[in-house]
Amino acid sequence: MWRLRLRRDALLTLLLGATLGLLLYTQREGAAPRMSAPRARGRPARKPTPGPRAFQVLEAGAAPPMYEGDTPVPPTPTGPFDFGRYLRAKDQRRFPLLINQPHKCRGDGALNDRPDLLIAVKSVAADFERRQAVRQTWGAEGRIQGALVRRVFLLGVPRVVGTDVGNAEGLGARTHWRTLLGAESLAYADILLWDFDDTFFNLTLKEIHFLAWASAFCPDARFVFKGDADVFVHMGNLLDFLAPRDPAQDLLAGDVIVQARPIRARDSKYYIPEAVYGLPVYPAYAGGGGFVLSRATLRRLAGACAQVELFPIDDVFLGMCLQRLRLTPEPHPAFRTFGISQPSAAPHLHTFDPCFYRELVVVHGLSAADIWLMWRLLHRPHGPICAHPQPMAAGPFQWNS
Repeated sequence: MWRLRLRRDALLTLLLGATLGLLLYTQREGAAPRMSAPRARGRPARKPTPGPRAFQVLEAGAAPPMYEGDTPVPPTPTGPFDFGRYLRAKDQRRFPLLINQPHKCRGDGALNDRPDLLIAVKSVAADFERRQAVRQTWGAEGRIQGALVRRVFLLGVPRVVGTDVGNAEGLGARTHWRTLLGAESLAYADILLWDFDDTFFNLTLKEIHFLAWASAFCPDARFVFKGDADVFVHMGNLLDFLAPRDPAQDLLAGDVIVQARPIRARDSKYYIPEAVYGLPVYPAYAGGGGFVLSRATLRRLAGACAQVELFPIDDVFLGMCLQRLRLTPEPHPAFRTFGISQPSAAPHLHTFDPCFYRELVVVHGLSAADIWLMWRLLHRPHGPICAHPQPMAAGPFQWNS
């Protein structure tokens, strides 16, 4: 009897242990009655239809990964940012124009010489290759679909690492770059150079100086496209979008971002302390990679931004100016300032495909070679070759094939 009782207790203990282990395992794995097939691990969830990008509101102290992770790389290295120096100098907002294009939008004074679209591209002195790619592709000047297009590049003075502006080496470097940019301006007549350091946090200075320049030297341009040098623009789609619009009415359209939270992590290049911006979220703004605005909005923004305190992130600053005017930026799904996302349903699909780009207006984050190649793919004599299989052409590869 004693042995039977011991054997029964042992079996009961094993049964209870097995049951407890099963319960712990199912709890850890999140086992529950499944109504549908599970999603494959490692595959990203399907993203919503493009529209105003709403960034999630997180718990206090949590890092907002979407704004940090999806934001494209800035055009110039930032390094450690000295907010003390910034706060002391932030009220300095007028800098001399070293290279100007006063006749860019005037022509001979005739009505048909007034630009329908002015392209303004943020650039840096050393990025000649990207400027050439823009000039030879989507940013070409002239008549496009009957619209007159003009182009300028927006630059500050490059800061040469390891040199001091006050010594001979620093002055020599600045003179060297100014000479090169002056020669480029003579060749292409599209360089605007201001006398401030060309850094990421000074992009706001480019914003207000361009608005002032366009109001003074290009007041009759019907629309303005403003973007980065690493974007691809489908000019035909952009002009189609603008064709029914009235330049006398307010318009600022692009990839609109709402409910973005300031980055409080000190190691982030987008770090903003509460002393600089104390509100929990930014106003709605269009991603700075590329957006379009009307003549009426440009004139109003030039006045509003002159009254808004400077902020070290240029597209957020522009959202503050819009907020002052009580204007809401217009979201457009064809403006992709965070690039083209990989479709979750087709992870094998290559997104650098003309079939994607022919339906869009702006795609951000391309190299100069990618910009040139996509332009050629979209402007083939018989139209772009889409993603469906095509027979391989015999013979050696040729760019013009």
